[in-house]
Amino acid sequence: MTQGERVSEWNIDAANRALVEHFAPWVRALDLTIEQVGDTGATLRMRFHDDLCRSGGIVSGQALSALADTSMVFAIASASGGMRAMATIDLHTTFMRAAVDADVFAHAQVERLGRTLAFARVTMRAGEAIVATAVGTFALP
Repeated sequence: MTQGERVSEWNIDAANRALVEHFAPWVRALDLTIEQVGDTGATLRMRFHDDLCRSGGIVSGQALSALADTSMVFAIASASGGMRAMATIDLHTTFMRAAVDADVFAHAQVERLGRTLAFARVTMRAGEAIVATAVGTFALP
């Protein structure tokens, strides 16, 4: 996708297509689906499978951080009206409890969408429990 290029209609189907067309194979291997897109947010689901786990059957922090980053990208795309070029400048993830044998849902929200920077935050849940939160800053070329 080139700078300034946008999807003509931004919805769940367009977002799921963007996930397949614009993300690296290892991100697609996380088995993510876009559950919801809105004016300034997005919700993604990472299905539980053993390949995500470290010892003890716990979803790894690396998988959760990748989910956080990817969900914030989709929140920014939602606020922008479609996918656009962007790069993560800063990502801070706080791990609160283990996710074990459960899908993880990430609800990301744009805090501020500027001309050259975007700020977002995400809450990740396994069931009703918050397993991690993250904040990120993204460059918008």
